[in-house]
Amino acid sequence: MRRLLALRQEQKLTTRHVRLMAQSLEVTERTVWRWLAAAERDESAAEEPGARAQTRDRFTVTPEVRRLLALWKGNVAAVHRELTVRAARQPPPAAPPPSLPTLHRAIQRDLTPGERAGLAKGERAARKHDVFLARPRGWRNQAWETDHMQAPVLVDVDGTARRPWITWFTDCATNAITGVAVTPGHPSRESVLAALRSAVLREDPYGPFGGLPEKVRVDRGKDFLSRTVTAAFDLLDVGVEDLPAYTPHLKGTVEGLNRAVESMFLAALPGYARQPRPGKRSSRPKDEVLLGFEEFTARLLEWTRWWNTEHQPAPLRGKTPLQVWQDDPTPLRDVPATDLWTFTLEDAGTRTLTSRGIRFKNRDYVGPWMTGQAGIQVRIRFMPHHDHRIEVYHAATGRYLGPADLADQATDEQISAVRKARAARARRLKKDLQASQRERYAAATQAEAPQRLGALTTAQAGAELAQATDTDLSDLALPDLIPPAAPPAGWRTPASLAALTTPGLPAPLPSVSDGASVQDGRDGRAAPPTTDEDGDA
Repeated sequence: MRRLLALRQEQKLTTRHVRLMAQSLEVTERTVWRWLAAAERDESAAEEPGARAQTRDRFTVTPEVRRLLALWKGNVAAVHRELTVRAARQPPPAAPPPSLPTLHRAIQRDLTPGERAGLAKGERAARKHDVFLARPRGWRNQAWETDHMQAPVLVDVDGTARRPWITWFTDCATNAITGVAVTPGHPSRESVLAALRSAVLREDPYGPFGGLPEKVRVDRGKDFLSRTVTAAFDLLDVGVEDLPAYTPHLKGTVEGLNRAVESMFLAALPGYARQPRPGKRSSRPKDEVLLGFEEFTARLLEWTRWWNTEHQPAPLRGKTPLQVWQDDPTPLRDVPATDLWTFTLEDAGTRTLTSRGIRFKNRDYVGPWMTGQAGIQVRIRFMPHHDHRIEVYHAATGRYLGPADLADQATDEQISAVRKARAARARRLKKDLQASQRERYAAATQAEAPQRLGALTTAQAGAELAQATDTDLSDLALPDLIPPAAPPAGWRTPASLAALTTPGLPAPLPSVSDGASVQDGRDGRAAPPTTDEDGDA
């Protein structure tokens, strides 16, 4: 429009110029002439090419409309009703609310798709409309990413259907899965250490991927930032990059792996929890046979091998992670398996080896190498949550002495019986709690106080009240509670002192020689000072 205005001022504007402008903007010539007339009246209308001239003030999205959109989860019709009600409450002359089509146009025009999605569904939905930069692809073992993932698959774990957790490390340069560990229950620092050992070791069956990375990216998980894990990273000379919370795009390699394993592998397994089911309720078929934990782990490790050796991710441009790894000439830093095992154990301090073995967590641990070693100072290192065995080192020299096992370890049958007893007790307690908290209320069709259901007859109410009245409260007292006794005859009680008191004079104090003091006969405590009718002590 600025070019057309300049041609008109130079008196060189022709119909051909207007026709070419209309063809390039895919509008009619009449529209271009109208834009040109509006631009002559207001030069700001010509700042943006193709901007429509506005002959009147139009409705724009205000902060109030944004708050209402967030309140009503992006429901424009509900926002329009709220604006109409608020306008009706204002005294005249009040500005009328915009019409529903006008409100729709204003929201579509003034708010970006990301803002509309964020006001309707939150920050995570708004993040899908953002543009993210890709990190330059570096060299192998330059940076690893790690994460926990709960598999959406039900697996048979000792007769109970559970969703296992997967902990893995992935190399950002080659998209290779360097290490993986599967946990039947919630993961812990032990899961991280097990996955780290499988990621660093390059010997069978973990190779050829591995070695020590330069840094590892984590997302503020307490397991990855625990004292044991950070100490292991420090001993291995591996940097830890702690990413801000709720920023999955900063570790996109492992997040993409989490999405890929579900759509490419887990969705086809029996017991997949997110499978669409026929009917109104998405329940698992009763005749569905779940995988055992051992079989699930074997299949996951086989899929991991396929991902590393046969799959060709799009960022690798037709190559597998193994090919990219082998083509990279970057030297690798290896750690012996024995040293790696030592570095990934938690330190429990020093103990004294006695004739009963080593005392750790109020339990005794013994080993065949302890013969003749009683009295020496040793240092204990152990794998978290593996209470059956500890590793023992000489406290002075640091020399490895050997493992020590729990001295009085229960058999598998005893452990199974204890677990069954615990499960039965938990079910019984849950049933009792549900029965005590189950309250029935009548359904309401209008605004009224809640009505509790469960009527009692007059006879039932009278029987319960009589039973409560007949109850002796002394039976509810503590066993060691001594009932109060009557005061001795020689004590001067408040009643006897009041009889001796003369109006206007203080009450006589007891004689010290009598060996008695002013006591309260009810519980043996000292009685408060008496007062006369005027309130004087």
